[in-house]
Amino acid sequence: MVHCFSVLWAAPLHYCPVLLFLQSTIMGGKRKKSESEGGGNDDKKDKQKNEMLPSMIKNKEKRSAVHAKLKHEKKLEKCKKAKARNAAEKRALELGEEPPPKKIPRTIENTRELDETVCRPDDEELFAGNDADEFSSILKYGRTPKVLITTCRYNSTRGPAFISELLSVIPNAHYYKRGTYDLKKIGEYANNKDLTSIIVVHTNRREPDALLIIGLPDGPTAHFKLSRLVLRKDIKNHGNPTSHEPELVLNNFTTRLGHRVGRLIQSLFPQNPDFHGRRVVTFHNQRDFIFFRHHRYIFETKATKQTDSKSKKTKDVTDENISQEKVIARLQECGPRFTLKLISLQHGTFDSKGGEYEWVHKPEMDTSRRRFFL
Repeated sequence: MVHCFSVLWAAPLHYCPVLLFLQSTIMGGKRKKSESEGGGNDDKKDKQKNEMLPSMIKNKEKRSAVHAKLKHEKKLEKCKKAKARNAAEKRALELGEEPPPKKIPRTIENTRELDETVCRPDDEELFAGNDADEFSSILKYGRTPKVLITTCRYNSTRGPAFISELLSVIPNAHYYKRGTYDLKKIGEYANNKDLTSIIVVHTNRREPDALLIIGLPDGPTAHFKLSRLVLRKDIKNHGNPTSHEPELVLNNFTTRLGHRVGRLIQSLFPQNPDFHGRRVVTFHNQRDFIFFRHHRYIFETKATKQTDSKSKKTKDVTDENISQEKVIARLQECGPRFTLKLISLQHGTFDSKGGEYEWVHKPEMDTSRRRFFL
C-alpha cells in the first residue's frame, strides 16, 4: 500500500483520472463564464454602436450622411407632432370644445433663477419708498425735467452726431461744451441753473462707448456701457422726429434695482406726453441689456375681404364678399438705436474716489446665464 500511494503521488498530473476530472470541470466553468461575459460585452458593443454620435465617426462622408439622416428623422417627427396638434385643434373646433393648451417654449427668460428682489404689486414698502426717493419731485409733483448733455474731455467726431440726436429725443435738453472743466464743477453749475439731470457721453477710439446719467441734486449716478450704436442716417427708411413730447415705454424692469434704474430713466422725460405727436420712446430690458428705440406711429383702418364658404359652393352667387375693417398700427423708426448695459449705480452725484456704490457689476457675479439683476 505504501508503494502504491508513492507511485500514485509520483505520477504526472495528466495521468491521474481524479485530477483530470477536476481540471476539466474547472476549465469548463471558466469557459462558460467567459462566454457569458463575452455575450454581455457584445450586447454592450451593439448598444454603443447604436448610441454612437455622428461626431465620433472618423470618416467624413459617412459622418455627414449619418448626421443628415438623423436631422431628417428629427424633422419628420416634428412634422408629425405638428400635424397631430393641428388635427386635434381642428377636431375641437368642429365639436365646439376648447382646443388643447399650447405649449410654452422654454426660454432663458421664463427659466430665470428666482430672485428675492423682484417687485410685487402688493409691495407697500416699495410704493412708500417711491414717494420719498430722489425722483419724486419730477415723477409725482410734476416738476419739469431739464437735462444738461456734455461730453468727455477728449471728444470724437461721432460723439457730437450722437448728442445732436439725443437732443431731438429728450425734451428740454441742452448741450454744453465740456472743455477742461471738472465734472464736479459742472454739477455745481447745473445745480445753480436748477437743472435736474446731467448726461455725459464718453467716447473711445472715435466711438461713443459709455453713458453717465447723474440725477441732481442728490443723485444717484448710473454708469452704462454703450454698444451697437446706429445713427439716424444709417437707418433705412427712417423718419424725422417732431417737437412733440414723446410717450415713454419701460419694459421688464422687474427687480428693485431695475425699478430704480427705470425711475432714473423716467426722470429724464416729461410726465405729460403729447399724444397728437404720435412719438414713442422705448427702453426694453431683456437679459440685463436695455435696448433703446425711437418711433413714430399711426393707426390706419384697412378693409379686408373674406369670401363666404357657402357662396363658393353655390354657382349662382360667386362674387359675394364680406368686407371687414381692421385697425392696424404702422411704425417708422426715427433713431438713434443703441444698447445699454448697467455697470454701476452710485449714491449721490459722481465721485470717483470717495463715492459709495449701491450696486457694481463684477465678473464673478456672472455664475449663470439665467441670473438677471434688472
